[in-house]
Amino acid sequence: MPVPVEGASRRSLRYYEEQGLLVSSRSPGGQRHYEDEHVRRVRLIQAFLAAGMPSSTIAEMAPCMAEPSEDRARQALELMGRERARLSEAIDGLAAARAALDHLIEDNYAYLARSAGDGP
Repeated sequence: MPVPVEGASRRSLRYYEEQGLLVSSRSPGGQRHYEDEHVRRVRLIQAFLAAGMPSSTIAEMAPCMAEPSEDRARQALELMGRERARLSEAIDGLAAARAALDHLIEDNYAYLARSAGDGP
């Protein structure tokens, strides 16, 4: 049974298909049909893209996700390890920036509290 892919525009779905990230079935009239597995794949693709993973990298992993084999699994594991390390580095950088911002926020609260106490 066809399933709507919420949160994904038609343009995005066509792009995913063009990049080899997604394959849909077609009706006799040429209309695309997506099943539950397609919806899960689109959500995964969107999560990877939001994390800054290029579509070309996702495409390299896609064959392993769709048609697993030992060779594909080994290649995908190497690629996934690199991407995981890249994401971990980005997360560490974001956490450091958040900690610095938290410190500045605390400093500003302290300043405002001192300023309020200096009043008449």
